[in-house]
Amino acid sequence: MKHDKTSPAFFVLVVMLVLMSTGPILMMVLTSLRLNVDIMSDTSSLIFMPTLRNYETVLCNALWYTPEHLGRCDKTFGRALGNSLLVSVTATALTLVIGCMAAYALVRFRFLGRDVVSFSTLILRMIPPAVLLVPVFGIWTYQFGLDGTLSGLVLVYVAMNLPFVIWILQSFIRQVPIQLEEAARIDGAGPFAVFFLVVLPLIRPGLAAAAIFTFRIAWNEFLLGNALTDRGTRTVPVTIVNRLTEYDIDWGVIMATGMLLAVPPIIFTLVASRQIITGMTAGAVKG
Repeated sequence: MKHDKTSPAFFVLVVMLVLMSTGPILMMVLTSLRLNVDIMSDTSSLIFMPTLRNYETVLCNALWYTPEHLGRCDKTFGRALGNSLLVSVTATALTLVIGCMAAYALVRFRFLGRDVVSFSTLILRMIPPAVLLVPVFGIWTYQFGLDGTLSGLVLVYVAMNLPFVIWILQSFIRQVPIQLEEAARIDGAGPFAVFFLVVLPLIRPGLAAAAIFTFRIAWNEFLLGNALTDRGTRTVPVTIVNRLTEYDIDWGVIMATGMLLAVPPIIFTLVASRQIITGMTAGAVKG
């Protein structure tokens, strides 16, 4: 039996792709463990004495002790981490609550313009956030006064992610047998009991997948966050970029903040990894 040998170029390509994907992450980890003087040194190399000072600087207001190397605790990064977590979790929760109810109504209820509304959700998802920047900034600033507030940023992220959540959850709800809902109604369950006790448990993979993508988008979003927040309500992506100036760039602290920025989405993804895989495969099939 003849076996085709794999070309050496294939292994070279695989190694290059691995280096391209893991190289920046490894560089961030190594840089976050160095002092700024070592990073900017001409003799900088892979051999150095690792330190956690940069992480202590970022989390100084959350530590139970005062780092010795800090004369004053800069709460900017710690506050930004708290803002990002609050905004992302709140926006994800509101988007899922509103989105699953809207998706259920579009699938199960018959009303005039249902197909138009369903199709428009997908069209709205195609609009890039950059197009909405100027009108949203004007409305939030001069009409509603929500600029510089976390609630205003949450509302923007809910509106931005809601079309995607509605679109993906419709496929899951269509796969729920209508007979199960009819049986629950015969047993005396009301509309809300049917929705919360019958439908929601069956579409948990879709909810998990939608939650992951919504959380990641809200957590990493920069453009709208930069325009709608002020010094006290900035999120981590905005804070990192604003610390890059031509006069002072503390690369160690910035890389440590970037590593901390990556931790919550990674944990969220690992915890719900099974649900993500199931949700992506099942949600891609039209019911």
